[in-house]
Amino acid sequence: MENLFKKINNKINGVILSFFTTGIVLIIVAILVAWTEFVLRLLVALFILLIAYTFIYASYKLRSIKKEIEKHFKF
Repeated sequence: MENLFKKINNKINGVILSFFTTGIVLIIVAILVAWTEFVLRLLVALFILLIAYTFIYASYKLRSIKKEIEKHFKF
């Protein structure tokens, strides 16, 4: 049981790190938006890609947590 909680904790830490990194990138994007229209369009596209990546990565991490729980309880 303790091993399960360590694995879940590690997976959640990975998701937290992903969200934190995305947040830092978005802060940088917010600073860069002030310059030109081309940069704004480019950064909006980058923002959309980052959101898509975050959702894909979060779903992957949640799926791996689900598999660990199923493996632990032998569903």
